[in-house]
Amino acid sequence: MAMIKKTVEKAIVHQIKNEEHSTRLYLAMASWCQVKGYPGAAAFLYKQTDEERMHMLKFVHYLNDRGGHSLLLALDDPTAEYKSLTDLFEKVLKHEEFITAEINKLYEVALNEKDYTTGSFLQWFITEQIEEESTVHGILDKMKLAGKDSGGLFLIDKELSALAAAKGAATAAPAGE
Repeated sequence: MAMIKKTVEKAIVHQIKNEEHSTRLYLAMASWCQVKGYPGAAAFLYKQTDEERMHMLKFVHYLNDRGGHSLLLALDDPTAEYKSLTDLFEKVLKHEEFITAEINKLYEVALNEKDYTTGSFLQWFITEQIEEESTVHGILDKMKLAGKDSGGLFLIDKELSALAAAKGAATAAPAGE
């Protein structure tokens, strides 16, 4: 097997760091939601934490399988305080947009290095980011409709609980993944 090019390896190691940070960020957000009385949002974000860890592991395994070496880099502390549930989900959207931009940069590195295997591998992540951003946009749209109505936020929190349950069923990956 041909060794992966160092520029691609370095870019993947950087993305591993991004995915690990996502895991910790969503865990901190889930904890905030749990202590603030939003059990549905907490459940949704705990599922996101698991999903981001799965993404990180996909990169780790891919890089190691291609002859590179997955390294874990130092992480910044995640934000732990938010003004409101809406504020928190606005930050989720900003973070997902950041991850989308980072995946696109990684894809560009792969194409510039003519590493079409890595480009193909990244297609799944590109599609995943479209879904992630769309989901968060939908959540924020509902929050805007609810406005400051606590009853509306209660219903949105219940809906997030259902979304978390659906994600749990969808992300229960076979052992080989």
